[in-house]
Amino acid sequence: MIRLPWPRGIRNRLFVTVVVSVGLALAGTIAGFNFLLDRSLSSDADKIVHERAAAELALLDASHGGLVIRETPDDAAVDTPVWVFAHGRTLEAPRTGRTVAEAAQALAGGQVRTLDVSKADTRLYAVPVVSGGRRIGTVVAGVSLAPYEQTQRTALLGSLALGVLLLLIVALSAGWLLRSSLRPVSQMTRLAAAWSERDLDRRFSLGEPYDELTQLAATLDDLLDRLAMSLRRERRFSAELSHELRTPLASLIAEAELALRRERGPEVYQAALELVLRNAQQIARIVETLVAAARHESDAVRGTTDAFTVLEQALETVTGLTAERGLEVVAERPPLALRLGVDRDLAERILQPVIENACRYCRRSVRIAIGREEGRVLYLVEDDGPGVLAEERDSIFEPGVRGSAGQATNGGSGAGLGLALARRLARTAAGEVLAEPNEHGRFVVSLPAV
Repeated sequence: MIRLPWPRGIRNRLFVTVVVSVGLALAGTIAGFNFLLDRSLSSDADKIVHERAAAELALLDASHGGLVIRETPDDAAVDTPVWVFAHGRTLEAPRTGRTVAEAAQALAGGQVRTLDVSKADTRLYAVPVVSGGRRIGTVVAGVSLAPYEQTQRTALLGSLALGVLLLLIVALSAGWLLRSSLRPVSQMTRLAAAWSERDLDRRFSLGEPYDELTQLAATLDDLLDRLAMSLRRERRFSAELSHELRTPLASLIAEAELALRRERGPEVYQAALELVLRNAQQIARIVETLVAAARHESDAVRGTTDAFTVLEQALETVTGLTAERGLEVVAERPPLALRLGVDRDLAERILQPVIENACRYCRRSVRIAIGREEGRVLYLVEDDGPGVLAEERDSIFEPGVRGSAGQATNGGSGAGLGLALARRLARTAAGEVLAEPNEHGRFVVSLPAV
């Protein structure tokens, strides 16, 4: 069995489907129309031949036991294709061909029936003549089928021509409609094929959605936005990781190579191991911080928690630093319980770097207050350190950037990611971290309230 190849393109498949469906519908319509027309023409021919037979029967007189044809004023009646037979004799016969005359003769003496003489395009109708309960003759009427067949042929050719014309119009219209409708898909395909992984800001930009295809383009644009955001986070994670690990790894390798170069005393090895441990701990903190940032940025789940509980947990993470430096940290409990519209772990990740930064750069004390303002919970973190210069209030939130205070105090050993991570995570939760102007350190962490 031979199978025709099916078009692979969507537009071609739709075009073939439409044309074939319309073609089949037109074929069925044409066939049905010509069938009904044939039945109607055949019925008309039957009606005419029946009327002729009835008219001839009305002219017959069988009152004296015989069959007599009364005269008619219409001399042309003899040309009407009607035969009258009685007792084997032909009483009346029109001028017709031999084939039709023989067929009419064959119908004499039979029952009521119809016979089509295909060679002569004629239909014959035989009716017995009965008088006094006995048959005395037969009337055979005929009608030419040529006009009806001509009408049928004309109708068939006309309907076929009309069907072909309609199919051509449908094919042209379907081709134009499919091309214009699927043109946005072709444009999107060409654009997408020309883009690369570096074209993160390219979009289809077909405007406000008004149909299924433009809605698809808008949906793909939203998907590309999410993919671009994921790629940027991945690249930022890789860049931050390589940037922040470079220095502690280089220091760790250099110290290990120096310790292995020649024999040293226990005190020197002790100092080297302590330095290696500090660098390893810093690497661990960097990795943990970056992984936590990536996890929280990709997690769209938002919970709720108590604001002061978050502060207490964040303070527990800096107890070692506060004990080492002998700092006084005061956390003021708000008069009324305040709840955050942020998951507890995420809120702690936001607040902890800010508190740790204050503990690193302060002189003796850190004070933290909690308040509410216009649907937001505010953490005010103040310390008695040198503060942040006006020109550094934004730059200190860049990854790996330390302010001038960090280079003049013992906080210079930090990873340089804490404040950058705090602001980034806060913005993912519709919050913010700001360094406010003050003669000492002053930071504000703003998070949504419930």
